[in-house]
Amino acid sequence: MDFGQKLLQILTDQGELTVEAAEEIKLAAINSDTPVVDILLKRHVVDEEKLLKAKAKAMNVPFVSLLGRGISQDILSLLPEPVARRYKLIPLEIDKNSGKLSVAMTDPLNLPLIEFLEQKSGKAINPCLANEQEILSKINEQYSQGLAFDVTEALKETISGGVRTVKAENINQIIKEAPIAKIVSTVLEYSVKNRASDIHIEPQETRTRIRYRIDGVLHEKLALPRTVHEAVLSRIKILANMKIDEKRLPQDGRFNFKMGDEEVDLRVSTLPTIFGEKVTMRLLRKTGGIPSLQDLGLTGVPLKNLQAAVSKPHGIVLVTGPTGSGKTTTLYSILTRLNSANVNIITLEDPVEYEIVGLNQVQVNPQAGLTFASGMRSFLRQDPNIILVGEIRDTETTQLAVQAALTGHLVFSTLHTNNAATTIPRLLDLGAEPFLIVSVLNAVEAQRIVRRICNSCKIEFSPDPQAENDMRTVLGNLIPSGELKLFKGRGCEKCNHTGYLGRVGIFETLIVSPAIARLIMERATAETIEKQSVSEGMITLKQDGYLKVLQGTTTLEEIFRVAQE
Repeated sequence: MDFGQKLLQILTDQGELTVEAAEEIKLAAINSDTPVVDILLKRHVVDEEKLLKAKAKAMNVPFVSLLGRGISQDILSLLPEPVARRYKLIPLEIDKNSGKLSVAMTDPLNLPLIEFLEQKSGKAINPCLANEQEILSKINEQYSQGLAFDVTEALKETISGGVRTVKAENINQIIKEAPIAKIVSTVLEYSVKNRASDIHIEPQETRTRIRYRIDGVLHEKLALPRTVHEAVLSRIKILANMKIDEKRLPQDGRFNFKMGDEEVDLRVSTLPTIFGEKVTMRLLRKTGGIPSLQDLGLTGVPLKNLQAAVSKPHGIVLVTGPTGSGKTTTLYSILTRLNSANVNIITLEDPVEYEIVGLNQVQVNPQAGLTFASGMRSFLRQDPNIILVGEIRDTETTQLAVQAALTGHLVFSTLHTNNAATTIPRLLDLGAEPFLIVSVLNAVEAQRIVRRICNSCKIEFSPDPQAENDMRTVLGNLIPSGELKLFKGRGCEKCNHTGYLGRVGIFETLIVSPAIARLIMERATAETIEKQSVSEGMITLKQDGYLKVLQGTTTLEEIFRVAQE
């Protein structure tokens, strides 16, 4: 059996091709004297990644995906950039047990090339198959552009200076040296350029891994030798005004970083792990302003309901969702809209993430006795019109928020619940009486964040029957007429071959109507409350997500990732 037949057999066994389609492709290959792989790629009958995996299986070599993968600089140095570019390959890692160097290639069966690579690197080679575009992109990213190049140069300086192992007695000298400062600066600059929200610097047994959270998903972009971990860590601790010599306990700090016109506030947290201290840095942009509700993705019914709720002079508006679902950003967007010289707005946050002119922003300080509950008591003596309390966590804060709303204030807060309807039972659990909830609750808005499809590589396709049936069932009469068309990103340089660029929210807003109020008084279940709200026109999270899928804003996979029950 030749390679083409073997490949078709694997794809048929995996259910990617029917027997009839495989036979037809086999005949086309014979008649046109064209390789089977070329015909499969041209006809788009099999997803490219699935085709590559099947090809790797036919070749009896591993398949590797390079997306979001960082490569240590000492590994890259084993095969120079000209070799990588000429033969379209990139070294990945050395196996701890066998000592073999794994290399991602477009032609892993090229034995003369593998022999050449073994001579060049001095290592036995473990050839792997990878996507050609991913290899070329990774060569550009890791060898000669920005992050990896600058860090490699800095590491060369560090090594040439004889700093291979960091000793406690000379740590203060090392962290002031230019190479270490340059590494930290480059890591920060990359995060700003690439819209990262978090940086993770994680010590491992043989290296230090650096990952960035971009559009809500972690991507490994860099690996450093373990020898510089302590120096890099100490440099960050000095910037964040933390104790360098405290390695056994977690620490928190913050500092500002400016690059051109962009300024970010970094919240730094350290955590002792078995291989050393891990650092996480949250980036909060000071420039660029607060987005409007429409910019966040609020449209149609959810937007109209929320705008009606925040226009009332008093009551409670709750924004709910898991950590990292954009609740704080939504609240800031609302407060920016309500902010004027005629109203007194006071916020109590943990911590203050964005500074907004015209707002009186207070940060909780439990050590000094300033908690959400004690702060709320003080706020009521400050003649506020609008109060934002970062999170309702306990019975005392719940009761104070209700009292504030009853006495004529507009109160905003957040809760960690899965959807809008489950917020009502949660408030009851926190000690709020049903008649008080009915009196003060204006609306509950639940949300998630999904990644936007990259407009530069967006392509259209038809959904499979199962997905289409699910969408028609969930959307009901909201479904547009005609054939359904979905979209996805093919992956390009602009989106770092992920197919996504930027993020958008999906929302549902529950309004307390007379019928909902009766259900609250009866202590009805969340399911009953949601059913009633949907019958009154509420669009659910999943429905809003599916509508954004049909608009070409995001993908089905993203909706399943964040809103699947």
